[in-house]
Amino acid sequence: MPESLTGHLVVPVDDAEDAHATATALQAYAVEKVTAVHVVEKGGGSLDTIPLEQAEQRAEEAFEAFREVIPDANTELTYHTDVVEGVFEVATDREATAIAFHPRGGGRLTQFLSGDTALRLITESDRPVIALPEQPDE
Repeated sequence: MPESLTGHLVVPVDDAEDAHATATALQAYAVEKVTAVHVVEKGGGSLDTIPLEQAEQRAEEAFEAFREVIPDANTELTYHTDVVEGVFEVATDREATAIAFHPRGGGRLTQFLSGDTALRLITESDRPVIALPEQPDE
């Protein structure tokens, strides 16, 4: 029997605004199980991008915003030197059937400077990746 594509989605979220927009885009679809994941990017020997307490607070706010739209979502906070690798590790650990994400936009320069996380999610994943569409009011 074929596996369900949406049996268990891992959904990366950044801040509260991104989490709310992502959950809103996702709620239009039938999904069996959702785990929202926030990756705290660690410096790997260099300074972290933001203080740990601030990063964890940002994650909690993102999870609250996500659960305002999808109350039964699981959440996972993880720490990694590479955000994309952190998402992949959670997807593997949780045996996710797919990764769904909401593209955050930004110009080509922003994408270039940020390493184009969306492109890496799509091209380096070992499981299906679903890009959620923009909502009409975004």
